[in-house]
Amino acid sequence: MNKFFQNKWALSILAGTLLGLSFPPVNLSFLSFPAFLLLFHLVEKSDNNKQLAYYSYVGLVIWNVITTYWLLMASLGAGIAAILANSVLMTIPLVFARSFSNKFKSPILIALLQASAWVSYEYLHHHWDLSWPWLALGNAWANKVELIQYISTTGHLGISFWVVLTSALAYQALKTKQMETTVFALVSLFIFPLSSLLISYNSQEINAPTTEVAVIQPNHDSYQNYGGMSGLDEVLDSLFALTYNVKTTNTKLIVWPENAIDGQIYERSRVTARIADSARAWNASFITGTGLIKLYDTPPELFIGTTRGKAYNILNAALYIDEKGSVSHYTKANLVPVVERFPFLGFFTTVDVFGLVNWGKISGFGKGTEPTTITGNSFTTGGLVCYDSVYPAWVREFVNNNSGFITIITNDGWWGNTSGHHQHFAYARLRAIEFNRWVVRSANNGFSGIINPKGEVLAKTEYWTRTGFTFKVPSLTTNTIYTKYGDWLSYLCLITASIFWLVLLLLRFRKTT
Repeated sequence: MNKFFQNKWALSILAGTLLGLSFPPVNLSFLSFPAFLLLFHLVEKSDNNKQLAYYSYVGLVIWNVITTYWLLMASLGAGIAAILANSVLMTIPLVFARSFSNKFKSPILIALLQASAWVSYEYLHHHWDLSWPWLALGNAWANKVELIQYISTTGHLGISFWVVLTSALAYQALKTKQMETTVFALVSLFIFPLSSLLISYNSQEINAPTTEVAVIQPNHDSYQNYGGMSGLDEVLDSLFALTYNVKTTNTKLIVWPENAIDGQIYERSRVTARIADSARAWNASFITGTGLIKLYDTPPELFIGTTRGKAYNILNAALYIDEKGSVSHYTKANLVPVVERFPFLGFFTTVDVFGLVNWGKISGFGKGTEPTTITGNSFTTGGLVCYDSVYPAWVREFVNNNSGFITIITNDGWWGNTSGHHQHFAYARLRAIEFNRWVVRSANNGFSGIINPKGEVLAKTEYWTRTGFTFKVPSLTTNTIYTKYGDWLSYLCLITASIFWLVLLLLRFRKTT
């Protein structure tokens, strides 16, 4: 056993395997603690940063592969590139962890700085053009809702802080054999879940107005044009037929999934006119996903081309049609890098002073910037599109824009029957807790469902099934601490890690002068 803990390859491979198994659908979330104990031991055993990055990279690739192998189903090349590149980025907070461990003496300070470095990495990885928040440590705990109610205060990165801080304190306790550090490790391990149990115990049901929502899961084939049908007319016939059998006379909102209208349409079109007619006839609003052709009277800086004499872009959009037949839309803001939008367009257009490349033509989908909502007689909500739902800072914009519940439309059929749709559904449970909102989720092939503000699943469809259901969803107005103050914990971690990193740089500078 002693030889195992001296073997850097063994430490890395086992740590990566444990982290992969900690995520849904396996849900062995507690394995993230021993995984980070092994990583911190690898940090300690590495002679330099280059060696640490070299050995840890293998384990981080294993973690990425076990958790996100399904990326290859949507795009083989992009999936491989994403896994390899993301694993490189994950070595960065480990390098910072090594620097803090080598330069500071206090075990508690070292643990705090190591946790701050990891949370800072996850936060920053949420906020750039190559963002990939899928492997944030907090996501591994999405199905353990009884233990993570405290994220209504911290956001889900509070789980990452808990896991890394506890693991770092435990490693320092094993290393130094100091009773004080051991006590801190035990306090850290239990205080967060205990606070969650206390929150659950003190929570009370809130009487709130409800809206009957019809959630539609058409189960159209994502790998065929028009879902395997002859055209948009047949697509609409399929959607209306299923909706008619699901809705009731009390239904006030009908939710179709992302890409339900499998084509590119104008906001004013025969397709939207048909939906508007049904909205008026049924006295119900619609949210549906579609590819939307956006025309501009004044051309923007980036646009795909021209049609009808005007510049245009294609949007991955949620189409809103209210009960009076009025049409509007929300444009997806968080677009999958490379697959949906070319990254760093602002930089490339700036440096391309001679206009050698038509960046608009290769830009991909137009990027949304506004948390646009739809308001009916009894509700206000926004149609978050797929990838949007794993960005809590963006979801927060909708809640602060008076969304009484969170609506997510998605098409997880691109990934086949893999772990991807299990994970995506589970992560929606985190949003429910963070914002104390009900979540309505419509997925083309599943899982569709309803999640209450505690993260409990009250309705869930089977995967790859044509189905739908109605549910009376309350609209809430209460604001959690996370809703009010956002990523305050991440800011503190970023400030803390940055200050102490600057201290190390100043000390190094003084030694060389």
